[in-house]
Amino acid sequence: MNTPQNQPTKSKEQKIASFDPNGVGDVNAGLFGLPFTIDEAEVVLIPIPWEVTVSYSAGTAGGPQAIMEASPQLDLFEPGIKDAWKLGIAMEEISEEWEGLSTELRLKAEAYINWLEEGSPEESKEQFENLGAEVTRHGEELLQWLKKKSLAYLEQGKLVGVIGGDHSTPLGLMHALAEKHEEYGILQIDAHADLRDAYEGFTYSHASIMFNALKLPQVKKLVQVGIRDLAQSEAELAEQSNGRVTIFYDAVMKENQYEGDSWKKECKKIIAQLPQKVYISFDIDGLDPKLCPGTGTPVPGGLEFEQAVYLIKALVKSGREIIGFDLCEVAPGDTEWNGNVGARLLYKLCNWMAVSQKRLEA
Repeated sequence: MNTPQNQPTKSKEQKIASFDPNGVGDVNAGLFGLPFTIDEAEVVLIPIPWEVTVSYSAGTAGGPQAIMEASPQLDLFEPGIKDAWKLGIAMEEISEEWEGLSTELRLKAEAYINWLEEGSPEESKEQFENLGAEVTRHGEELLQWLKKKSLAYLEQGKLVGVIGGDHSTPLGLMHALAEKHEEYGILQIDAHADLRDAYEGFTYSHASIMFNALKLPQVKKLVQVGIRDLAQSEAELAEQSNGRVTIFYDAVMKENQYEGDSWKKECKKIIAQLPQKVYISFDIDGLDPKLCPGTGTPVPGGLEFEQAVYLIKALVKSGREIIGFDLCEVAPGDTEWNGNVGARLLYKLCNWMAVSQKRLEA
């Protein structure tokens, strides 16, 4: 919410004292209807409206806006966390520049992907010869932009999350965290492994995010949960990683539960694979697609909402520290449902990250 220049900005303490967390959500306020500015917030969220390489269904660039619009509808009481809303959560303005560039490049990439799917006819080859390099150049620019911005917030002692956009978007935050931490692990909740090397010729493809993350030596472990759609090459990469990549296949986890294992036991197995510091990369298609029907590449199966939240809570209760996160691939679709679920999941991620760093009391 913009404050008139002749009116002094309230301190965070004054805002907390005057804010009614039980009131109607203010659609003119910040994320979740909260009154905090970026300077006052302990959690800063960076929205990235980018979906250049999405190969199935477009729309995820609208994810940050959909989440923002749905967020004031949430009730702010968080069972198990004392006065969670007082933490201070704020989202940056959505960049029109990145959104416009994404739209421009997406049209070119879509034509190229269609050309690939048609068997790469020779007569059209020339028009696509420089596209890969162009998209890669801008992908590198996005990475460096996000890395610089994230490092600035981390230096201020803030907690940082990214709201995509497609799943290629958070790589710059991972790079920033690699400069701040000697080592960390990634907990990826996703229908897809995203371990492709420059999928469809795009270095920074949404299907290559974890392949690219593994180039960071600080990423000691990648634990993938809910995977149910991947290429043989991705499975082989995991198998040949000497334990650096562990996949918890959705079908196997469900079979274990059908045969008597509890979700608590499954979560213990997942968390045991992770180091002390953990980055959470949450592609919303890791959930059952009834919860995210608008997402770019929905796949049958997946986690229920509370299953995912239970895993996050169990991670925190294990004593591990969440050092950052992303929430990607939320697309507006035809209903407000996608943004609604995305906003609720985002609130959980923010709050439990703060609990893990002792900034909130659970």
